[in-house]
This record gives sequence, structure tokens and C-alpha cells, in this order.
Amino acid sequence: MLLAIDQGTTGTTCLVVDDELRPVGRGYRELRQYFPRAGWVEHDPLEIWTSVLDAAREALGAAGVVPGDLAAIGITNQRETTVVWDRRTGAPIEQAIVWQDRRTAERCEALPYNLIRGRTGLVPDPYFSATKLEWILARSSRPQAELAFGTIDSWLVWKLTVGGAHVADVTNASRTMLVDLEAGEWDDQLLALFGVERSVLPTIVPSSGVVGEARLFDATVPIAGLAGDQQAALFGQGCFDEGDAKATYGTGSFVLVNVGGAHRPPPAGLFRTAAAVAPGAEPQYALEGAVLAGGAAVQWLRDGLGVISDASEIEELATSVDSADGVVFVPALTGLGSPHWDPDARGLITGITRGTTRAHLARATLEAIAFQVADVLDAFPGALEVLRADGGATANAFLMQFQSDLLGCPVEVAADAEATGLGAAALAGIGVNVWSTTDDVSRLIRRGARYEPRMSSAEANARRDEWRHAVERARS
Repeated sequence: MLLAIDQGTTGTTCLVVDDELRPVGRGYRELRQYFPRAGWVEHDPLEIWTSVLDAAREALGAAGVVPGDLAAIGITNQRETTVVWDRRTGAPIEQAIVWQDRRTAERCEALPYNLIRGRTGLVPDPYFSATKLEWILARSSRPQAELAFGTIDSWLVWKLTVGGAHVADVTNASRTMLVDLEAGEWDDQLLALFGVERSVLPTIVPSSGVVGEARLFDATVPIAGLAGDQQAALFGQGCFDEGDAKATYGTGSFVLVNVGGAHRPPPAGLFRTAAAVAPGAEPQYALEGAVLAGGAAVQWLRDGLGVISDASEIEELATSVDSADGVVFVPALTGLGSPHWDPDARGLITGITRGTTRAHLARATLEAIAFQVADVLDAFPGALEVLRADGGATANAFLMQFQSDLLGCPVEVAADAEATGLGAAALAGIGVNVWSTTDDVSRLIRRGARYEPRMSSAEANARRDEWRHAVERARS
């Protein structure tokens, strides 16, 4: 048995996974987000830790196993979210700054674009960890040698090993804006740019293989898999070959395409990032596009407007009308991500009339998620044969069908929406020889519903034009 810890933006899911890569126990705990100012998004690192323990306990109980039955632990996590803690006490010195946070937008405008783009494969944006870390360190009078920095994988490994391991896997490290992507190491010029000393940094480790011994309740269990959530989903979807593509529909929507070992610069609006690989494999990379508000737009309908009382209601509400009746929603709630990277864009709803109802707004919200993913895929080179989809929103048949219609290609949904957690389990399993190769993992991956395009290309193009006009207004 394996334990997969999937620590996400809005909650923590833990899965107990058997040697057929099947979840046999699941636990979940919602995670509170804090919004102290406009554009600021924070988490309490200790609440994250508590959510992991509670979800793990629930998953183990549901599976009927005890921690001593586990062969290994795999961790996948919300990326870029930044934690700094005291090395001696393990106490965070600030709230964690979440990947959605935009407080460092002005700082990013002053950064050397070409240096960061060429060295890291990223762009200067508040999304990434470096300016978050710089902001926290600037507020502290403590010597950096007394502090530890990490993304959420680092924080959880530290807590699980009781301070015994301070590590970050290569996929999470590649999202900090502090790593030379080709070398896979912290870059001295970038560290100097952000005023970061090496003493505060974790050791960069592979995504698969034992990195420490966790003390989980009453047992010691090796931690053998680490990957950022999107790279874990790419692995969990079996996208091991160049050209394989997946989209994960969560709080944000993230599209990754495996580009193998290619060192080509990324197209405008996309990132080049490290992919998770099995032990001993050559480094692989992925092109990535990030939509900042996917499921977050649905949450806003629920929590901000009260249009729905539960996210599960949105499909029935959206399909109660034949169309959005001209309503277009651009959910730039924290700016726009790929391919625009415009932190100053603001949310926009157009086409409202006296006849507009909450059903039209619900439908426009689901359509907006698909429109944004289609915008990202437009920036990828080459034609897409099939898009593999995972994440909670893939249960929404309307969204998946509309996505296929916009793209003009099939959308193939994972049989289990928890592809991210299964990817972490697969990395951990290979890391302790539950499975030997990615071929072994591929044979275990199960596919679910497949959606074929039904909309004519002319209609799809007309809808896309309508969307693009709305996006330009949101950016103006």
C-alpha cells in the first residue's frame, strides 16, 4: 500500500493506493484561504499540516490499514506557494503566500525579463516563488541562516521527518524562478537578484526515490515520491511520450505537454518546466500554460455572489438554459495567466440584459473555463490529437463536451479524477520498486469518458472571437 498526499489550494486529499494503482481509501480536509488585502492570498502553514494529518488518518481508516502497512509516501502539492520557517523551532515566521497572490506585481515589472526567461523558462510574475520569498525575507530581521524556505513539498517533508530533511524536488524547484532549468540547480545570479542566501534553500532532489523517513503516527515510512501537482498529474495520466498533453481542472486549470528532453525556448505566453521522471531516466521537460481562475470562478459564484450553494449544482443550473444568451464572463479575479500574463486585468461580465438569469451566468462561467484552456492550447506548437483531462471539474459533462467542441479534438477523461494523487503514488511506488518502469504504470492507468467534438468549426470560431473581444476589454 502507498499513501499519496495531495495538498492543494482549497483542500488536502489523501489516498491509500494499492499495487494496481487503485485508490482503496480516501480522506479530505478543506483548507481555509485568507485574503488580508485585495490581491493578497495566504494560508496558515500549520493549518496545512493539520489538514494533512487529518486527511491521512481518514484515508487509512477508510482503507482499513495502519501506517505500518505502507510501503512509501508520495507527496504532490500546490506549487509556488511559499513558506519560511525557523530552523530551530519549525515555526513559520509568516503566513504562507499562495501562488495566486499578486502583492509583488510591481516588483516583477522591474525584473530583467530576458534573464529570467532564458535561465528559468518562466516569466517575471507574482505567480512564482522568488518575489514571495524576497518579500518575506525583507520583513524579517532574522539572519537567513536561521531560516528555511520551501514550497509546500519542502514544508511537508520537513514536518513529516521532524526536521530531518530539507528538500525540494526538481519540479517544485523549477517553479521558484531561482533555478537554472538546464542545470537543475539553484542559480547564483538569480539568488543575488532576489537577495536569497543558499543557507535558506532546500536541497534539490529527484521526483522519485527515497528522500527521507517520515514519522507518520506510530510508524516510520519512507517518502519516495515528490512532485508539483501539475507534473504529478502529467505522470499520473501516463503522458510519458513527447507530444502527450493533459489538462487538470482544479482551482486553476493547467495544461502541460511533454516535450521530452528538448531544449527549445518556450513559445510566448507559455513556460518550460521540469517534468517528473522515474529514477535513472534522462531529464524531461514540459511546456505549460496556467489558467489562474478555473474552479476558483465557480467558488466565487458560490461564496462571493451566492448564485449557487454548492459547486456540484452548477452543471444542472447551466444546462437548464440552451445558451448563455450572449453573456460572457472573463474571470480575471487575480489577473490573467497564460497566454496573456496580465496581472492588471480585472474580471468582466458582458452581455447582461434584463432577461439574464443566474443560469446564464453559471453557463458562462463553465464556458469561461473551457475558453481559457483553449487559449492556452492555441499557443502550443503543432496540432493536438487528444487532450487527457483530470481534476474534479471533469465530472462536469457539459464542461468537457464544450471543451472538446472548442478544441476540435477528443477530450479523454481519467477514470479517476484523482490523477494528481495517483501520479504521486506512482512516483513513490517506482521509488521503492513496487513497480519497475513507467511501462508498468502505463498498464494500470484507467481511462474514463471520451468526448468527441460536435460543434462545427465555424460556430466554434465565432464563439472564440466573442470570447477574445471580452478578454481585450478585461485587459483595457
